[in-house]
Amino acid sequence: IYQFHNPAVMPVPGAASGLYEAMLQAKEQGKIRYIGITNHRLVVARQAALSGLYDTLQFPFSYLSEDREIELVQTCRAQNVGFIAMKALSGGLITHAAAACAWLTRFDQVVPIWGIQRMRELDEFLSLIANPPTLTDELQAVIDADRQELGGDFCRGCGYCMPCPQGIEINTCARMSLLIRRAPSEALLGPAGQEKMRRVADCVDCGQCSAKCPYNLDTPALLRKNARDYQEVLAGKPL
Repeated sequence: IYQFHNPAVMPVPGAASGLYEAMLQAKEQGKIRYIGITNHRLVVARQAALSGLYDTLQFPFSYLSEDREIELVQTCRAQNVGFIAMKALSGGLITHAAAACAWLTRFDQVVPIWGIQRMRELDEFLSLIANPPTLTDELQAVIDADRQELGGDFCRGCGYCMPCPQGIEINTCARMSLLIRRAPSEALLGPAGQEKMRRVADCVDCGQCSAKCPYNLDTPALLRKNARDYQEVLAGKPL
C-alpha cells in the first residue's frame, strides 16, 4: 500500500500535480499494489471513500469517535475500501487496551494502528489479537466513562497546527489537562513541562493554529484553558 499523506485536496486523475498518475504508473510497474490516502479532514476522507480511486483510507478512529466517523467507516465498507484506524488509542488518551480492542473488532474491515511504544504493550496486544475480547457490560462502562470525560472538543495531538510562531508546543500544551491525568504525570509537571506551559502566555492569537486544525478547534482558547488548569494543579488541585 502506498498512501498520499493528509493532502488538503484529494489527488485525482487529470490534476495539474500529476500525483495520481504517478501512483498509477507505479502500480503498473509493480512497485506498489494498492493506492491509499490518509487524512484528518472528514470532508476529504468521505470524498476519497466515495471516489472509487482509492483502495484504502487511513483516518483517526477509536471508541471516542463520533457518529459521523462511524458513518465514514460504514461508507468505506459499502464501497469496498479498506479502513486503517489511525490513533486507535486516541494518541495515548485511551489507556484500556481490552476495551479499545473489543470496540474496534466489531468493524470487520478496520485494521487499527495501536501506536505501541513498549514491548509489554506489544505483548498485550498480541494476546488480545490471539484471544479477541468481547464487548462486555464492564468494558462498555469503561468506554462510556471515557466518552463522558474525553468527548467533544479536545486536541488529538496530530501536530498539523505546528510549528507555532511563538514556540508553543501546541500538540502537547493543548491537551495537557488530559495527559497529566491519563499518563505518568511526574515528568509533565516537572521543570520541562512547566517551561512548555509557560510559553502559552506568549500566544498572540494569530490564528495560524486554528486555521490549520483539521478538527476546527479554537486552539488559542484551548491552550489558555489547559494552562489555567495546569497552574491550578501545580498549586495543589488534585488530579
